[in-house]
Parts: sequence; structure tokens; C-alpha cells
Amino acid sequence: MRISKLLSVLTTIGALVVGIHGTVSAASAQANLPISVTVANNCTITALAVGFPNYDPIVTHATTPDNSTSGSVTITCTKGSTTTIGLSLGANFTGTQARMLNGTANYLNYGLYQDAAHTIVWGNAAPNLYTPPAAPSKAARTYTVNAQIPAAQDVPAGVYSDTVVATVNF
Repeated sequence: MRISKLLSVLTTIGALVVGIHGTVSAASAQANLPISVTVANNCTITALAVGFPNYDPIVTHATTPDNSTSGSVTITCTKGSTTTIGLSLGANFTGTQARMLNGTANYLNYGLYQDAAHTIVWGNAAPNLYTPPAAPSKAARTYTVNAQIPAAQDVPAGVYSDTVVATVNF
């Protein structure tokens, strides 16, 4: 009986030693896993048409220009992007004068401006590019296109139109 007790005690001690030894000898290793991406500098642009009140060269606009603030340009850019926004002279320009065409051969001069006072021309090259502040976020930002048809133009009645290209440079 003594031997069986001794064997039982030795078996219990052996199991404890193996259990302790198993947890003590556990090991691990580590490695860094690099993660990276390049955030693209990107912008989109959309435009809302400029619409004028009816142009009356005889009474209302004989001495007063026809003004509009209905048009706008909206840009959405990567946060921190610096941009310029340009507006072309349209499809019917001559020299540096933007003109609307009535479909035949009659033109109505107009201008696009960065400011409501119509003193800073908005064009498609320096120094007439509009330079907004850097994008504070990726949220869309909208800028008014101030337009003006000079007074006292002698043109026939009809519908006059033009197409201007808006460009965001980033």
C-alpha cells in the first residue's frame, strides 16, 4: 500500500510540475505591420446658370446696367487644397469682351465679376482668376458669379445666350 501511495503522490507532483512547466515555457514574438495611404488632392466643380432680368435698352437699361447674382460656382475639394477658379469669356467673345448671341449675328455684351460692385473681372487667367481660401474641409463651397450687361446697347429683341466654361485648378 505504501508503494501505491507513493506512486499516487509522485503522479500528482509530476502533473503539477508538467502544468507549471507548460505555462512558464510559453513564448511570443511581435512584428510591426506598417499601414499607409496617400490622400489624393482632388476637386469637383459645378455651376448654376446666370439669369438676367429682361434687358430693356429703351427705358430700364437705357442708362442703368442689367445686373444678376443668380449664377454660382460650387467646388468640393480635399481638405487643405489651395485652388483657383476661372471663368472663360464664353463661346462668342471678341478680344476680351464676353458676348451673348441671339442665334444669328446680333451680340449683347456682358461681363462676369468676382465682386458685387462689378470692379474685379472674373476670367480664366491671372490676374483674373478667383482664389478662395484653402479648403477648411471636404464640404462644398459656393461662390456667386456677379454678372452685368452694360446699359444702352442697341440690339434687336430676341433671346441671347452664351456658354462659359468654369474651371477649378488645384
